[in-house]
Amino acid sequence: MAASILASSLCTGLVASYTPRPNRKNHPERSPMFQPPKKQNQGLTPKKLSSESCGRSETMAISVQPENKLTTEEKPPGQKRRVVVTGIGIVTALGHDPDMFYNNLLQGISGVSEIENFDSSQLPTNIGGEIKYFSADSGVSSKLAKRADKFMLYLLTAGKKALADGGITNEVNRELNKSRCGIIIGTALGGLRICQEWIETMMTPSKMPNPFSLPLTATNMGSATLAMDLGWMGPNYVISAACATSNNCILSAAGHIIEGETDIMLCGGSDAGLHPIGLGGMASCRVLSRRNCDPTKASRPWDTERDGIVVGDGAGVLLMEELEHAKQRGAKVYAEFLGGSFGADAYHLTQPHPTGNGMVLCIEKALADAGVAREDVNYVNAHAASTQIGDLREFRALFRCFGNNPELRINSTKSMTGHLLGATGAVEAIAAIKAIQTGWIHPNINLDNPDKGVDINLIVGPTKERLDVKVALSNSFAFGGQNSCILFAPYK
Repeated sequence: MAASILASSLCTGLVASYTPRPNRKNHPERSPMFQPPKKQNQGLTPKKLSSESCGRSETMAISVQPENKLTTEEKPPGQKRRVVVTGIGIVTALGHDPDMFYNNLLQGISGVSEIENFDSSQLPTNIGGEIKYFSADSGVSSKLAKRADKFMLYLLTAGKKALADGGITNEVNRELNKSRCGIIIGTALGGLRICQEWIETMMTPSKMPNPFSLPLTATNMGSATLAMDLGWMGPNYVISAACATSNNCILSAAGHIIEGETDIMLCGGSDAGLHPIGLGGMASCRVLSRRNCDPTKASRPWDTERDGIVVGDGAGVLLMEELEHAKQRGAKVYAEFLGGSFGADAYHLTQPHPTGNGMVLCIEKALADAGVAREDVNYVNAHAASTQIGDLREFRALFRCFGNNPELRINSTKSMTGHLLGATGAVEAIAAIKAIQTGWIHPNINLDNPDKGVDINLIVGPTKERLDVKVALSNSFAFGGQNSCILFAPYK
């Protein structure tokens, strides 16, 4: 009953968003009280790394040890601090390990299947990028694992995986200046399961909801809980911008590092939209594919027979770090974050502007922010969500920006993962970073009959391709006209 009551109202909730904090470098008129804090000497004493992963039991006492601090080399005035990716964590239907995830993409394997976690027979869509097997591992307490919503468990797991991948063990974490470590991991929908249980309880006379219901439904609680585990006391908040959530979080996290406020940030997104409320709300918006008889063929960006998006669950988290800070601790570097942009179409709840001007403006501003010439971009991980209108308008925007570049290659990760909503930008950023690392770009599957409005010569075919990525652009264009673009390149 609760699902049917809330289904039609969810469309409005999907487009609600917080406005990301502006990049202060573009606002020189700010008052002195908002100037970035002066850096202090925060020395690092090299120690042998342990194989332990970060855990709550050791970190709570760590944050009160200010004498053990990791510093960043002082930069001459006016020199931009460089931001690199030193760790990645992922939870998707195609794998919970970055290498497994990307190998599945390279092989053209679809993660879309029939929904099994709940009865979807009363809905017009019964398929999705569902995670069949998931364990919160030892990084989450058994009590929290029982109480928390899936989006929060995915977030915590991906966050811990990014830390482990980046070499942030308990011992390394003890040496960090916790006031210069932050977390911005967003979500578009938040805790749908707990929300439904809460409403159903409130509909029962004289019965009160579980006291954990309200805090564990809040969208910020995943990032907050992760900070409690790590003792990280830097910027910690959530941006919710529908499907552009992750990109906005990544941009804001990089901004804190560039401005000198932090040295390390965990950032990305997480969502668990495969729930009766989430799927029902999307169905009432009439944006879902109904190809229930052939799930792996349902998500088909740029194909003439595409009939809507396929919702998926998951999380993606990047460990982003100031370059000198990463070098001091001997961290591996996946790629360099060059810059990006976000903006709005200011046009329609679900459709992009017919002219594509908002998308073009966002791409051009991202290039300007990164200091990148358009001819240097030779790979685009497109938003391309398998909708009739959105796919074409994004392609036209890309052609306006890069059409004269014969080296340009374009693909859509959503052809295999489905649309992971607030997590999609981070997961696709990871795909772009793995393309930079491996020299391979994944195929577009299900592109059997390309739309006449696209240039097939620019789109990756049904098999993986070799590509020496110079600059990778990852797009996220969301409900409400929320546009965001981010750029990565090999670290040199």
